[in-house]
Formats: sequence, C-alpha cells, structure tokens
Amino acid sequence: MKHLRSIACGTVAAMALAAGAAEAQVVTIATGAQGSVAYSSGQAVARVANDVGITARTQPLVGYLPLINSGEVDFGFSNGVEAAFAYTGTGNYDRENPNMRLAGVMFPLTTGLMAPCDLGLKTAADLAAKASELRIASEYTSSTIIPYYIQGGLANAGVSYDDFQKVPVASFVDGINALGDGLVDVALVSLNAGAGQQAAVQLKGRGGLCYISLDDSDEGVAAFKGQLASGWLVPFKQNPDINGLQEHGATIMRIPWVLLTNAEVDEETVYTLVKSVAEGKEALTEAFGLFRLADAQKMAPASEVPYHPGALRYFEEAGIPVGE
Repeated sequence: MKHLRSIACGTVAAMALAAGAAEAQVVTIATGAQGSVAYSSGQAVARVANDVGITARTQPLVGYLPLINSGEVDFGFSNGVEAAFAYTGTGNYDRENPNMRLAGVMFPLTTGLMAPCDLGLKTAADLAAKASELRIASEYTSSTIIPYYIQGGLANAGVSYDDFQKVPVASFVDGINALGDGLVDVALVSLNAGAGQQAAVQLKGRGGLCYISLDDSDEGVAAFKGQLASGWLVPFKQNPDINGLQEHGATIMRIPWVLLTNAEVDEETVYTLVKSVAEGKEALTEAFGLFRLADAQKMAPASEVPYHPGALRYFEEAGIPVGE
C-alpha cells in the first residue's frame, strides 16, 4: 500500500508539472479588428502556434502596444515604424514602452503616394514642383501613424506637409476615398488595396490613379530614412495589371510588419513561436496571403526595439543574420 501511495504521489506530481508546462504555453495574441492586417496575421500565427503545442488565443483589440508593454497580452503586431515610436515614446506616442521586445519581421507592407494620373505627378521632383497647388490628405485622426508614412515620402521629395493644402481625414481608408471623390490630390495608398482600386475606377475619366515614384538616390533615401528609419524603397516595373503602375513603373516604400512581445514572456515560448513562424511559411500563406512575402533570412533587421532572447536564440540556431 505504501508503494502504491508513492506511485500515486509521483503520478500526481508528474501531472502537476505537465499542467504547469501546458499553462506556460498558453499565450494571448492581440490583433486588430476583423478584416485588418493585424487580425489576419494573428489568425495565421495562432494556427501555426497551435500546431507546435502553443495554445494561442487571439484578442481583437485597438491601440494594444501599451498592453504588450504591461504584459496584459503576450504578443501583437505593428508596423516597424510605430513599434519604434512606442518603444522610445516618440512620434505618435507620448510615453516610452520599455518592456516591449521584437520577436521578428513577418513580411513587408508596401505602400506609396498616389495621385490622379492626369496630374502628371510621375516623380518626387514633379510632386515638389507642384506642391503649393496640391491638396493632400492630412491628420488621419484615427490612424495617427499614416501622416508619418506620408512625411517620409514628402521628405524624400524635399518638401513637407506645410508646402501643400492640407485636407484633414479620419482614417487611412478615408484618405483613399477622398482621392476617389476628388477632395484631395495626394494620399497614401497600399499596393493592391481594395479601396485604392475602387478610387481608381471613380477616376477612370482622369486616367485612374498613379503612384508617385520616390527618389532612390543616396540623398533621397537618406531623407526618407530620416523620417522612417525602418523603411526602405523598392522599385516596381510598369504593370498593366497593378493599380497605380499601369502607366509607368515607380519606386515606392516598404515598411516591416512585425511581431512584438513582452520582455517577461518565457524564452522557450518565444523561441518556439518564432521557429514556427520562420519554418511555417506554407501554412501561414494558406491562412493569409501576405505571408507569401515572408523571408526567414530577413526576420531580424536592425531595430530600435530590442529582440527578445528567445527570438535571438532561434536566429542564432538558424543562421539568420541579426541587425543587418
């Protein structure tokens, strides 16, 4: 009987340890509203996390970076620019969030400045030359990161918001809709965005919408990065099937879309999640198409937000360069 009691005690202890391990592998992933990039990213990452034994629970939230910093949620997504602003308490953040850590880049977001094609704004130089005549979407009261993207493009052209006629809009989509409605001449539009395609149809009589090609000279890139340190410029060839590139090719901007976590999240959990993302591109792409742009070898670029030790452990193991 004594022996049986010992076995029973051992079994209970083993079960308790197993339960503790399972509990440590339950994580919350903050996402945006349904239909957003953050929401779709969260659903995809939760899928591959669950496949490797992490119980990932998604929570559709807004303005959640401070919640990651405080540890109220374990993971969440952001563009690299806003992540740096949140960490340092600059840009559209008025206080630091020092407990945020970077888990890695998921894929790039591609966007640029657009204008009705009949305005002839093919290059950044054209934009600068006609600035005072142009109405530009501004403020973005519910999408406060968007003006910083636009400022990056304007700095590349050697101008600022003050050189234009500013038209306040509420959101990213509102800015695009204002283009289609003829209320503004310039706004930020993501590549292949549905709202941008709709606006182009509205402007069919004006040739549709065209991307303004940014200056890829050393000086132009430096001016752009002075506003958007984590961004980079990418040339696209003329393509009759892509809105904004039908008439001519253009150099537009890319910003990393990143996964963030808290400094106190268990190292093994972060390591396992980052590994599942880096090695799960096929499953991720099936869940959300933008993951087709993911590149594991580019998951750890230079960043103002420090990398979590669990992520660094995986990057070292997989031979992924960090900080380049």
